[in-house]
Formats: sequence, structure tokens, C-alpha cells
Amino acid sequence: MTTTLAPGPWPAATVAPRTAWRFGGRLENAVAHGMQWEFKRNCSISPRAMLTVYLSLCALSLAIAGGFWWVGAPPVMAFAGLELLLLGVALAVYARHASDRETITLAGRELAIEHRCGANVERTHFFADWVRVESARGDGALVEVCGEGRRARVGRYLRPEWRPQLARELRLALRPRD
Repeated sequence: MTTTLAPGPWPAATVAPRTAWRFGGRLENAVAHGMQWEFKRNCSISPRAMLTVYLSLCALSLAIAGGFWWVGAPPVMAFAGLELLLLGVALAVYARHASDRETITLAGRELAIEHRCGANVERTHFFADWVRVESARGDGALVEVCGEGRRARVGRYLRPEWRPQLARELRLALRPRD
């Protein structure tokens, strides 16, 4: 058994101060003060990086298929082209939804909810004093924001067990300040 000596004492663990806001952050700009929550899809690769990988894959695959064509096997080029076409379609569908997001902004006494899904953008605005926040159906269901005859569901890109915490944060932020 060997002993290892540290050159000095271990640094004290730094603990971030606990705030009421797990998901939201303060919105401080010249136009408005308030809160903002933003939820995105968990994408492992950006559309630009995916395009780079796809183009390099195309170059490599077509170079190999070109070699087979050169030695007298032209069907390999056709199958390589079909494979790259189908892969390109699948990656295009992925890239279209890679930037899907929900943004909830409370500025002043106005609550704005924006949901982007592909090319579609849905915006809903509420007067904050008339908003009610509740779970849509049950435990882990989407959070429903209702008011003025309109409703919007949020929390699609949030784990189901964290949605009640989001509802509590929204209720806390919507409370009128004295």
C-alpha cells in the first residue's frame, strides 16, 4: 500500500446559493425587467455540424463507390447514392426539429409564451394578473397556463418529474408584488 500526499489542503467545496428559480432566470435589459424560462430539445449535434459530417460521409462513400465503378461494379454507385439520399432525408427531418424550443417571458405584467416546432411558431400573450397555472391532466403532465379564454401548454422539453417545479416557479413569479 502506498501513501500519496497532497501538496496543500483540499479547496473548500463551493456551493452555489440556492434560489427559488431552478429553471427561470432574471430578464434584465433596457426594455423590460422580469423573468424568462427557455426549454429546448436535447440535441447532441447542431444542424451545421451535422451537415459537415453528412458531406464528409458523402465524399467518402462516393469515393469508395467510384472505386467499385472503376473496377466494373456500377450497381455499387447506385446503391451508395440511394443510401446517401435516404440518410440525407432522415438528417433533414432531424435538423428541422433540432431548434425546437419553448420560451416563457414575464415582462412587467405581461406573460408571453412562444413555442417553436419546426417552421411553426405559436405565440400566446396573457395579462399576468388573470393567469392560472395548473397541471393539464395529472402527475407529470404538461403545465397548463390559462387566462382570458386562452390556454397554452408548456413543459414539452422538460422531464415529467420536473414539471410540477416549473408550475410552482410560474405561480411564484406571477404573484403580484407589493
